[in-house]
Amino acid sequence: MSRRVVVTGMGAITPIGLSVADFWQSAKEGKTGFTDITKFDTEGYKCHVAAEVNGFDPKNYMDPKSAKRMELFSQYAIAAAKEAIEDAGLDMTKEDPYMVGTAIGSGIGSLQSMEREILKLNDKGPSRVSPLFVPVTITNIAAGNVAIQFGLKGKSINVVTACASGTHNIGEAYRTIQYGDADVMVAGGAEACVCPVGVAGFTALTALSTEPDPTKCSLPFDKNRSGFILGEGAGIVILEELEHAKARGAKIYAEVGGYGCSSDAYHITATAEDGQSAARAISNAIKDSGVDPNEITYINAHGTATHLNDLCETRALKIVFGDHAKDLKINSTKSMIGHLLGAAGAVEFVTCVKTIQDGFIHATVGYTTPDEELDLDYCKEPVQMEVPYAVSNSFGFGGHNASLLVKKYS
Repeated sequence: MSRRVVVTGMGAITPIGLSVADFWQSAKEGKTGFTDITKFDTEGYKCHVAAEVNGFDPKNYMDPKSAKRMELFSQYAIAAAKEAIEDAGLDMTKEDPYMVGTAIGSGIGSLQSMEREILKLNDKGPSRVSPLFVPVTITNIAAGNVAIQFGLKGKSINVVTACASGTHNIGEAYRTIQYGDADVMVAGGAEACVCPVGVAGFTALTALSTEPDPTKCSLPFDKNRSGFILGEGAGIVILEELEHAKARGAKIYAEVGGYGCSSDAYHITATAEDGQSAARAISNAIKDSGVDPNEITYINAHGTATHLNDLCETRALKIVFGDHAKDLKINSTKSMIGHLLGAAGAVEFVTCVKTIQDGFIHATVGYTTPDEELDLDYCKEPVQMEVPYAVSNSFGFGGHNASLLVKKYS
């Protein structure tokens, strides 16, 4: 029989808060993190707005020498993991380190180091490329750095599925604990791609909004949506086998109830238009949980504000829930923090846990104008209500679909 898995700690670095408490308070207030890009000069770029993390100092989370040997996405992962581990009261001196693992994703790794070292290569020759170029750049190094920093010697993985990475890593951590390969997993995602090649690349793909007004640039499900805005940060959670958590007196925030995946097998960037594949991931998560779909009232949507994604996700929800889809409360956290790529699903998982805890569903900020086929309840205003179950969806380039069902612990 598979083991029950609970959430005992959470950490977050986001454009609207450098802790879970600050992030969630900002989300409840409907604050957004969209500003003119400050990390580089955007003259000549079509996109000038991003959701940057502000006020972050890696020395608050690790020693300066370690920080210098990490790129920003790894620093964010360490910071969020530190908060999560402390929040969980996890004392590694009392744990079998081989039963505590990591599953931390990043969709891209460090584009900044690629830019920097390629310029060195072109301008000064191959001998000037940093010996740390490869190890600081690769996507798995956030998981590696977290394991090293906190002495986690169990299963350590990095599932890379573009914008579904955070959700897949939490899902695979959940499976790892269910089947006894670990008692505790430090899981989530981290990303930092607000840099010239990141913005230029996503703009060339016509995925980014080029709206210059920060109040109108990220409008999930709205008729006037025009693409997503790049965000950055990290979300990390502590998943733990129930009896292990109870034995050490851990506080339990929620229970992971189900995990579902699928592939569009359709197109490298576009979502399958009929919504069937996304629907399968959602229904697989619900089936895994054993919950009656009609009991589910809240969906934290992938909700990127791209025309096709929001349409296909709406179609998927109608396939899964039928007439009950009209009763769902659906919101997009990306309306406030933009798209954190490989970290998005992890921060949105944290949002689901806080939603269940507080019985509070944040608004899809900026949503005002309904689109014809997008006719569900996308939460123009925040909603205070009991939330026993939450479903979080993530869909990534390459057709990767992942859904998690979180439930109130009892």
